[in-house]
Order: sequence, then structure tokens, then C-alpha cells
Amino acid sequence: MTSITKSYILSRMLLFSSIGFCLGWLLGNAFLGLSLVLAAYCLWSVKELFRLLDWLNAAKDRNEEPPESKGLWGEIFDGIYRLQKHHGRARRKLSTVIDRIQSSTAALKDAVVMVDRHNNLEWWNIAAEELLGFKKPDDQGQPVTNLLRDPRFVDYFEQGRYQKPLQIPSPLNDEYQIEVNITVYGRGNRMIIVRDVTRLMQLETMRKDFVANVSHELRTPLTVISGYLETLIDGVHDHDLPPIWGKAMNRMQEQSLRMQGLVQDLLTLSKLEAAEIDENSAVSLLPMLHAIVEDSKALSGESQHKIHLECPEDAELAGCAHELRSAFSNLVFNAVRYTPAGGKDLCTLVAGRRSWSFNGGR
Repeated sequence: MTSITKSYILSRMLLFSSIGFCLGWLLGNAFLGLSLVLAAYCLWSVKELFRLLDWLNAAKDRNEEPPESKGLWGEIFDGIYRLQKHHGRARRKLSTVIDRIQSSTAALKDAVVMVDRHNNLEWWNIAAEELLGFKKPDDQGQPVTNLLRDPRFVDYFEQGRYQKPLQIPSPLNDEYQIEVNITVYGRGNRMIIVRDVTRLMQLETMRKDFVANVSHELRTPLTVISGYLETLIDGVHDHDLPPIWGKAMNRMQEQSLRMQGLVQDLLTLSKLEAAEIDENSAVSLLPMLHAIVEDSKALSGESQHKIHLECPEDAELAGCAHELRSAFSNLVFNAVRYTPAGGKDLCTLVAGRRSWSFNGGR
């Protein structure tokens, strides 16, 4: 309402009050005339108030224009009508955005599921019906854990640690694998994104099998080649053949040994990938490192390297004890082999928030 409109309404009210006061004064009672004018204005205001209520009730069902009125009530009708039009445009715009989001999400090949803070299903796209078997409207409002009953999913969902995705068999077919990612948004709401990773897992399995098979197939011919090269090298020395033959044979043996090392690395990688390691199993490090130190002292022999171990008594590390021992011992044994007598070397192992140091020196 503008200042001009306010001035106009106030001036009219003062005018009518003055007229009532003058008429009452002419009739011998000025306050009686003023009261009658104010009473008439109050009755008119009550009438307009009822018209406003009727219009608001009718506007809920259909978009009707406000009734005609004058003065202050006319401004009130027009102001409410303008607010309704503004809110209607905002509501239609928001509805359009929501429809676009739902349409684009529905076109995704990955399943998208919206779960409220009470863990009940709110919305899902078409892919969720194909991958998870959800049905509308029967599953609307159902707890998600009642429909996805895999114990691994239930634990994953309830624990709330969603840094890593979860891979489980599809609830519709055990031969298919799905990957579940959960994101928390709003006040405890969750968005679940599920994708079919069956093809990726099949390719990963094929890759692992290929590496393992090739490694095994290459090991035998490389062993044969290396054996014959050793025999030929011995023959070169025994029969005083030209030096170029000995040099060539030595280079061939070096490359053969290098190939054998690569094959052995591939076999080790294949074993590590095939092994099922419990990530929650903790390996006590202090006894293992003590045994490595004793072995390294025996390896040092006449060099008499001084080896110092620093490790907390309660130090633990999740993983495979055999592989951890192999990794630590390789570091320490290499330090012993390549530290000359009188030299100093420092080998530090760090895992998590703890560190273990091996100081080699004389």
C-alpha cells in the first residue's frame, strides 16, 4: 500500500468522522453522531471481512478474482490476490523443476532411491524397479530394510559408514552383482544409488584368471631356457670359445632371470588378489619384528651391523601376517645387504598413526 493510498484512506475516515461529529452537534449531541458514524464503519468492515473469508474459502478450490470493494478493504483484497498470484507462479516454477529432476533421474540406468529420516521409501526411478524389484504403489512408505533384506546391506545401512560402496548379489537374481552407494542429505534423509557391476566383475575375474594362467604358462619355458643357458655358459668356459659367446650368454641369462622375476611378481599378485583377507583381523607387530631383527643379525654375519628396533608393545596392523612379514623383512634384509661395513642406514616403516624404525650401522 502506497503512502498516497494511506493518506487517502485516512483523509476519508477523518472526513466521515467530522461529518458525523457536525451532524451530532447540530442535533445537540456531537458524540452521538460520531458514534453512529463509527458504528456504521464497523458494520461495513465486518461485512467486508465476511466477504474476504468467503473469497479465501472459494479460492482454495478455484482461482477466482477478489470481490470489488473500496477503501482499505479494497487494498486488502488486491494485496492478497497479488500474493496468491506470486505464490502460484513460484509454485508452478518449483513444480516444473521437480518434474525435470524426476524425469532426468527416471532416465538413468542406475537405480535412484529416496529414503526419509524414518528409513521409509519416498521415491524411486524405473531402474530401481528393474534392479531391486520395487513396485508402485505397494512399496511406497515401506522400510527399505524390509525390501532389501541382505544382512550385509542392513548392516551397511544402519551403521552409517558410507565412505566405501557395498557390493552384494542382486535381490532378484544371485548371478548379478550390484554396487550400493548411500548419501545422507537434509535432516537424516538418504539417497541410495545402485548400479549393476556384473559385467565389471566378470571382466575383473577374466583379468585375474589371465594373469594367473599366463604366469603359470611362462614359468616352465623360462625355467627350461635358464637351465640350458647355464649349461651353455659352462660349455663356453670349458671349450675356450670366443669371448663374444660368453658375453652374449651372460646377457641372455640376465634377461632370463629378469623375466623369471617378473613372472614371480605376477604370481604373487595373483595370489594376493585371490586371497580373502579379513580386514578386521589384527596382526601383532612386535613379535614379528623381533623375529625379523634376529634373522637380519644372522644375515649380517661378519659385518656385525647394529640393528635397533622401536615398536610399541600394543602395535597392531590389519592384514595378512605372512605378507606383512615378507614386506618388512625385505626392507630390513635389503638394508643389511647394501649397507657396507662402517656405514649407516635408516629404514623407517609407517602404518596408520604408528611408525617403526630400523637403524642399521656399525
